[in-house]
Amino acid sequence: MTALEAKTPAGDGEPVGAAGVDETAAPDPSPRRVSPGLVFRWAVAATLGVGVVLLGGYALYAVRSLLVLVTISLFIAVSLDPAVRWLVRKGLGRPAAVTLVTVFVLALFGVFIWSIVPPLVEQGGKLFSNLPGYLRDLPAESRTFRELSDRYHITDRLSALAADLPTRIAGSAVSFVQQFLGALLSTVTVLVLTIYFMVDMPRMRRGLVRLFPHRRRPQVADIINVVVDKVGAYMIGNLIISLFAGVSTFMCLSLMRVPFALPLAVTVAITDLIPLVGATLGAAIGVLVTIITVDVWPAGVVVLVFFVVYQQVENYLIAPRVLRNTVDMPSVAVLLVALLGGSVLGVVGALMSIPIAAAVKVVITPTIATMHQPPPPAEAVPEREASPDGETAPGVAPRR
Repeated sequence: MTALEAKTPAGDGEPVGAAGVDETAAPDPSPRRVSPGLVFRWAVAATLGVGVVLLGGYALYAVRSLLVLVTISLFIAVSLDPAVRWLVRKGLGRPAAVTLVTVFVLALFGVFIWSIVPPLVEQGGKLFSNLPGYLRDLPAESRTFRELSDRYHITDRLSALAADLPTRIAGSAVSFVQQFLGALLSTVTVLVLTIYFMVDMPRMRRGLVRLFPHRRRPQVADIINVVVDKVGAYMIGNLIISLFAGVSTFMCLSLMRVPFALPLAVTVAITDLIPLVGATLGAAIGVLVTIITVDVWPAGVVVLVFFVVYQQVENYLIAPRVLRNTVDMPSVAVLLVALLGGSVLGVVGALMSIPIAAAVKVVITPTIATMHQPPPPAEAVPEREASPDGETAPGVAPRR
């Protein structure tokens, strides 16, 4: 027996090195030293990544106004897509259907402007020019207003504001012209982009579906169809409801002989497009102008009662039948979504956010329902019969 074998424990077959060190021992746990060059490369890569993110964020911020116009155009195109698809199902080609829908919308808008703007400008100008006289004569015609004015000095303050109003309007004429030209350019841009989006809508939808794996594409296609249908139905229904509001307001104000019935009706129709608070805002404007131009009783009270009754009719009769479950959401959710969209894109964002949120709700509702379903009951395991070698045969109960 050699000296190396004598040092080997009995019963241990593990080899031992010549120096008496176990070759299978764990490596040294001390960390490996990182070279300065590797640290430098990591620092350069991280810096470049942060720079690319910041540059992308700045680019998006620089073109934010254009992105808003693109978003509005896409929303309008999605809203009009159900009408285009209906014409395509009737046998028209996609370009011809888009052209017909565009011409119809522009013609409708042109007729509306031609029938509304001239009397609107005329009566609106009379309203501004006669407003100081109305405010001056109102205390003599209305005892209630005279008492309130004597207590809170309302007439003096309103007269001063009405007298300064033409000067303020004239002083901001240049700014108004600039804003008008900017709005006109934005409108033309939105119109052109909307036409392009409507023509390429099927291709855009197919391209969006192809971004997902094959097994997810049918589900994604269904989601896109739901979103398009929800947005289009909501916008068309909202326009119909606003038309009801404007026509009924014009009839009521005309019966009460309010001098500026047409511009007030147009104002109510436009404000009724604003979710939640639009109808109340239009009603407040109509009642205020009626009180100033006619009297508190009976015209002001009758107009106030009309708006209260009409809002109930709109909320419980007109809107449910026109929208037809387009926005099946709780009131609190509608309020929060409208506030969120309004804080991002203003009135347009408030209009866009509600149908999009309703479409998202429709999409995720089946998934949530599936998650809350109880698991299926476990299948009964068939008993097995014992075989001669001690095992059991499937499907047969063991003999006792």
